[in-house]
Amino acid sequence: MDAQQLQLQLFGFLKANNTQAYSAQSLTDGLRLDDANGFTQVVQALAVLEREEKVKEVDGAFQYNAASQGFIGTFRSNAKGFGFVAAEGLDDDVFVNPDNTKLALNLDQVRVSLLTKGDAATGKGPEGKVEEIITHDLNQVVGEFKLGSDYVGYIGTINITDKKNANYAFLVEDGGIKANDGEVVVATIKNYPTPAMPKQMSGLITETIGYKDEPGVDIMAIVHRHKVPATFPEDVLEQAKKISDTVLESEREGREDITDQPLVTIDSIESKDLDDAVVVWKMDNGHFHLGVHIADVSNYVVEGTPLDKEAYNRGTSVYLTDRVIPMLPRNISNGIASLNPSVDRLAMSAEMEFTANGDLVDYRLHTSVMKSHARMTYKAVNAILAGDEESRSEYAELVPMFEEMEQLHNALAQKRVDRGAIEFDAPEAKIIVDEKGKPTDIQIRERGLSERMIESFMLAANETVAMHFDKLNVPFLYRVHTTPDTEKSVRFFEFVKALGGKVAADPNDVKPMDFQKIHDEFMGLPSEQMVSTMMLRSMQRAEYSNEPLGHFGLGAEYYTHFTSPIRRYPDLTVHRLIKWYEKHGVGEEAQAQYRSQLPEIGKDTSMRERRAIDTERDTDAMKKTEFMEDKVGEEIDAVVNGVMKFGMFVSLPNTVEGLIHTSNLTDDYYAYDESHLALIGRRFHHIYQIGQAVKVKLIRVDKEQSALDFVLVDPSAAPITDIKVADDRRGSFGGRSGDNKRGNKNNNSSKGSKTHNSGKPFGAPSDNRKPESKHGSFNHKGRK
Repeated sequence: MDAQQLQLQLFGFLKANNTQAYSAQSLTDGLRLDDANGFTQVVQALAVLEREEKVKEVDGAFQYNAASQGFIGTFRSNAKGFGFVAAEGLDDDVFVNPDNTKLALNLDQVRVSLLTKGDAATGKGPEGKVEEIITHDLNQVVGEFKLGSDYVGYIGTINITDKKNANYAFLVEDGGIKANDGEVVVATIKNYPTPAMPKQMSGLITETIGYKDEPGVDIMAIVHRHKVPATFPEDVLEQAKKISDTVLESEREGREDITDQPLVTIDSIESKDLDDAVVVWKMDNGHFHLGVHIADVSNYVVEGTPLDKEAYNRGTSVYLTDRVIPMLPRNISNGIASLNPSVDRLAMSAEMEFTANGDLVDYRLHTSVMKSHARMTYKAVNAILAGDEESRSEYAELVPMFEEMEQLHNALAQKRVDRGAIEFDAPEAKIIVDEKGKPTDIQIRERGLSERMIESFMLAANETVAMHFDKLNVPFLYRVHTTPDTEKSVRFFEFVKALGGKVAADPNDVKPMDFQKIHDEFMGLPSEQMVSTMMLRSMQRAEYSNEPLGHFGLGAEYYTHFTSPIRRYPDLTVHRLIKWYEKHGVGEEAQAQYRSQLPEIGKDTSMRERRAIDTERDTDAMKKTEFMEDKVGEEIDAVVNGVMKFGMFVSLPNTVEGLIHTSNLTDDYYAYDESHLALIGRRFHHIYQIGQAVKVKLIRVDKEQSALDFVLVDPSAAPITDIKVADDRRGSFGGRSGDNKRGNKNNNSSKGSKTHNSGKPFGAPSDNRKPESKHGSFNHKGRK
């Protein structure tokens, strides 16, 4: 290999893997240069690349030098053709106009150069140009296959269902899986848009899912679109089959036998993967003993095996409307690892002692053999604690423990309030479907005392485990929710002041208590939802990290995920770390085992969590839209839950959402007032804000795009404001769009009047809740 060719190979590899640095020896080994001069040649080639500033040295290793080539980031497209690039090293997203995108697709990794740096004084952000598409995020499409094509050399087309790419024509080449006209298919992309064919892609069909009207096909299309692994490889299933369905005698060695303790599981009626059991009793000193005992999944999912690799690839179980795509095969998730009643199970135990005021005074972490004494449901425990005589009689032996659980929960909940933990109780929907998958009802989930109780206990265990290892100062995996960005905090506080709220917080040193006080001030008022929405917007997203950064939303100095290893890979990792340090100690050699792996595990599992959330939300949105198909023309009470330049989102009592586009606000010219998050009429001064009650009429349903369009029944019923709006004629009246020419990166999810019926217009920094949905906003078992 000559010198120039070697430089090109090294540069290409480092650019493709631009987030990592590699030693010269690693690169030599990777290129299989086994002769005596191989290492020297690589070092010389790297030296040339470094002089040319194409690569940089990082602690003795070499990495692609993005700064010299522009900035590398993720391109987020808008249906109107422009986009934004979020790049490391830049505080603001870079706006890219349609002529400078280089035909990048949504979420492509691109190299962007700056045309203007932006101006903080005017609020105008930087503008740039895509110089290179490094990697395409989109490598497959899902949609309905139509046989026949107007283009020579192609056998048909695919109607792409993904909103972000629906305006591209996909041409199907011959040579792939044979599909029938009207089938929903998956196709890999061979050719991306080019200057000659800027709105076309082409490729081969690789899989058929079924006809779109067949039961379950609509959900599986979303699953494939998000690239969620839905079937287990054969070697994974073979490994799972070999696992015993009972606890072996050899597995009991070295574990504490706690089968005599009255442990119970408390879950939803539908739950089958029971990964936590709890027990509480009053101690002689007046303190509470809390035992949180978690399925020891790490005993069965051995690191480095096919089962482990597939669990890592999935990252989490995905809970969809009528099915669960589990992280682990069902004989493990619903079988040997599930803490089913009256059978011995292996567990990881966190036993804690709390004072009557909820102060932690002692704890132990250990492995155990346990037995659940009852498979309780939230509904049953809620009835017991509410005084239902029939339920109390049925579970008479356990009633005293449930009452002590309530006492401990009250103490723990008050401690969280005292430290400023922020509690959002947004309504959560449960979609009921028939045997064919058609939605028949949407019910609001009740979050009762038992749900909150279990949440308290799981939070306590997660915090205790995180505190233990943080104080040991060893490599560990944490669940973190960092302090809100200063600029976003300033905007939120200004918004609160504009509503007449009190703000005594320092945006440069914001505390959870600051947000909690604001939330409490507006609780019960018409503006509560609007304030909660803006508060959520100002916060960061919770994620996994090897850095102990605490959890802002919970007001917790220490936090991890320990309680759900059946369905979350980070919890499985935490269990392994607990066992590792217990067996090998905390010396440097033991710490080195996982130190380099944890950052990548944190990053990858955070991405897979986001994939699961997006899949779940898209599925719910589609099913909610389908539920409304026979309700066109109905008039319904609604609440405004989002206001943008192009219109306002409204939420119905059943959590279904839709859009009133500005083109359908025909009674006046409407201008968007960002400081008040409002649409204001210029002539008659009617105002629409988040939290405002309106009566709407459903005029259009599009299941494929999960879109609902509404109009106001009586625009004159809206309140009148004295807020002055600029007469710039960029509002809307009878069909004039409220979007400005350049667009807004906060609006780039819209496509005309289509809106994603997600159930939550703005992403909460969601976390750890345990109701039936498994994923809540700020609480125990879902995503906290």
